This record gives sequence, C-alpha cells and structure tokens, in this order.
Amino acid sequence: MFNNFKLRERLLLGYSIPVFLFMGLTALVYSNINQVSNTFKEAERVQEVILKVNVMERGAQGMVRSLRGYLALKNQDFLTEYNSGLVLYREAAKTLESLVYRPEQKQRLQKLDNLVNEYDQMAQQVFILVNRGKLSEAIEKARIATQYVIDFDRISDEFSTTEASLLTQETTKAKESLNGLLTTLVFGALLILVTVIIIALLIAVNIGGTIHQATQVIATSSTEIAATLAEQERTANQQASSVHETTTTMDELSASSGSTAEQAESATYQARQVLGLTEGGKQAVNSTLEGMENLQQKVEVIAQQIIRLSEQTNQIGNISELVSDLANQTNMLALNAAVEAVRAGEHGKGFAVVATEIRKLADESKKSAFRINTLVADILTSINSTVMATEEGTKTVISNAELTRETADTFAVVAEAVNNVVLNNQQISLNVKQQAIAIGQVLEAMNVLSQGVGETANGLNQAKIGMEKLNEVALNLNSIV
Repeated sequence: MFNNFKLRERLLLGYSIPVFLFMGLTALVYSNINQVSNTFKEAERVQEVILKVNVMERGAQGMVRSLRGYLALKNQDFLTEYNSGLVLYREAAKTLESLVYRPEQKQRLQKLDNLVNEYDQMAQQVFILVNRGKLSEAIEKARIATQYVIDFDRISDEFSTTEASLLTQETTKAKESLNGLLTTLVFGALLILVTVIIIALLIAVNIGGTIHQATQVIATSSTEIAATLAEQERTANQQASSVHETTTTMDELSASSGSTAEQAESATYQARQVLGLTEGGKQAVNSTLEGMENLQQKVEVIAQQIIRLSEQTNQIGNISELVSDLANQTNMLALNAAVEAVRAGEHGKGFAVVATEIRKLADESKKSAFRINTLVADILTSINSTVMATEEGTKTVISNAELTRETADTFAVVAEAVNNVVLNNQQISLNVKQQAIAIGQVLEAMNVLSQGVGETANGLNQAKIGMEKLNEVALNLNSIV
C-alpha cells in the first residue's frame, strides 16, 4: 500500500507519524501534569487544614489556661485571654468548614465545636461563681470541665492524624505522578526517536528503489524513443513529399471547382427563366380557372331561371286547363239557357241570342285554351331540351374546371419543381464556392503542413539528441543512487 503513494504523500505520511506520536505523548504528559497539579493542590489543602487545627488547639488551650488562671488569681486579664482564645478557635473552625470535605472529618469537627461550646458554657458558669465568691463550687465545675478538655484533645488528635495520613498519601501520589511523568517522557522520546529513524530508513530505501527503477526505465525508454524518433524522422520526410504532391492535386481541384461554379450559376439563371415562364402559365391557368368558375356560376343561374320558367309554364298550363274546363261548363250552361229560351217562346228570344253568343265565346275560349296548351307543351319541350343542354353545359364547365384546376396544380408542381431546381442550383453554386474557398484553405493548410512536416523532421532530430542526453542523465542518476 505504501508503494502506491506518491513521493509527497510518502513524505507527509512519514512525518505525520512522529507528529501524532508527539501529540499523544504531549496529551499523556498533560494528563500527568494535571494529576500532579491536583495532588499538590490537595496537599496544600491538607497542610492548611493541619495549620488551622493547630490554631484551634492553641485557642482551646488558651481558654483552658485562662480559666485556671482566673480561678487561681481572679485577674481580668485571664478573662480577656479566654475570650481571645475562644475567638481564635471559632475563626479557625469557620475556615475549616470550607476546607474539610470528608464526612468523618466533618463529624469530628462538629464534635469539637460542640465540646468547645459546652466548655464555654461551663466556663461562663465558673466565672460567675468566682465573681460571686463561690470558689469551691467554681473549682468543682472546673474539675468537671476537665473531661471536655480530654475529649477535645482526643478528637483533635484523631482529626490531625487523619489529615496527616491524607498529606502522606497525597505526597506519595505526587511522587508517583512525577516518576510516571519522567518515565513517560523518557520512553516517549525514545519511541519517537526510534520511529523517526525507522520511517526515515523506510522512506529512503523505498524512494531510492523507486528512483533506481525509474532511471532504469528512463534509460531503456530513452533508447527505444531515440530509435522511434529516427523512424519518425524518415516518415516525416516521406510525408513532406506526399504533402507536396497533395498540394499540386489541390491546385488542380481548385481550378475545376471554379469552372463548376460558373456552370452552376448558368444553370441557375436558365432555371430562373423557366420558373418565370412557369409562373406566367400558372397565372394564365388561374385566370382561365376563374373564368370557368364564373361561367359555371352563370350556367347554374340560367339553369335555376329555366327551372323557374318551367314551373311558371306548368302553372300557365294548369290555368289554361282551368279556362278550358270553364269554357265547357259555360257552353253547357249556354246550351241549357238556349233550351230554356226555346221553351219560353217569344219571351226567351233575346235570352236565346245571348246564350248563342255565350256559346260562341265559350267555343272561342276553348279553342284559345287548346292553343295555349299546345304552346305550353311546346314551351315545356323546349325548356326540357334547354335544361338538358344546360346540365350538359354545366357538366362540361365542371369537367373543364377540373381539368383547368388539375392543370393549375400541375403548373404549381412544375413551378415548385423548377423552384427546387433553382434552389438546388443555388445551393450547388454556393457549395461549389464554399468548396473552392475550402480548397483554398486546404491548400494554405497543406502549405503550412508542408512547412510543419519539415519543422517536425527537424524537431524529431533535436528530440533524438535530447533523448540521448536524457539517457546519459539517467545513467548518471542510476550510478548516484
């Protein structure tokens, strides 16, 4: 895995291991120093407790001496000394309350406070008895108070012995912590030194082997590359000859492209003329188609008028038949009137004349109605012929319109085809021009390539010389490693 790392990564890894070891050693030393510091703080606390206990004992002893002196001499100075000893004791006891944290020591301290308070109460009674002159009672009280002093000394000795034992333990811990710190520093320094030496040897051996292999590979590769460069130099010379021939061919192709472009432009011009003629024919056909459509509309109007005329003629025939029927009925009425006039004799002569005239008129009306019916029949025959001719004309107009429309569509297709031909010729002309430009650019590129091939041949020659020098450097580096 170490061999897969780069040189920078190997160096960083090699230097990081001692750094991590040093950081671990520093953390361990810091932990030991904190432990030693805590031990010294505890020792200072115990010493402070012992000193305050001594102060308490001095205060209590001062109270006992002052009480005995007051009993013996009844001097007010002893009373003042007693109060001073009591104050000294209580100040020391108050300080000890914040310094002592062990439960058994706190209990002893509380017992000492209780004994001192009880002794103080007894002493106050002794002072009162002495002041009243009851010396024997005061001495008896003082003798009883002696038991408080004995208990106080015993508990105080236990308290001091316990604190002294704690001081001894903390001192031992401090010595052990210092010895452990010294051992950690010595062994840690030796471990870091040995690790640094091993890592340095590993990196040196690994990098030296890698450089040795690299120099051998460089030497072998440089020899092979030099041979390859010689071969490429010969190939470059051949390419230069081929590029020269290609340049000549591109010149001929450029001339041919120019001729093709002129022909394409001529074809485009002719196609545009054909497109113009086609557009004219298309417009003429469209005009004819419009005329045919107008004619079709007029023929349809005529057909509608003829149909209306046929309907009206039928109505006239119907009216004529009605008139003929009326004439027959009138003739019958006139005949009946003549018969009645004959029956009437002289009185009906005038009426008979009228009836005769009515019969004549009825006959004339019948004849006229017959002639009208004959004319109506002829008109209907003519109308039917006209309708048939109109229908044929309409069909012919529709057929011609379809043919004209197809012709217009054909002209549109032809126009589109000619337009496509024009566009294609334009595109061909544009492509030929672009090809001519591209051929010119290729020709320039071929000239540049020809120069580049020559420069490449020179560069390959220089590269071959450089590879020979690189081979010499690799051999020198290999001998150094």
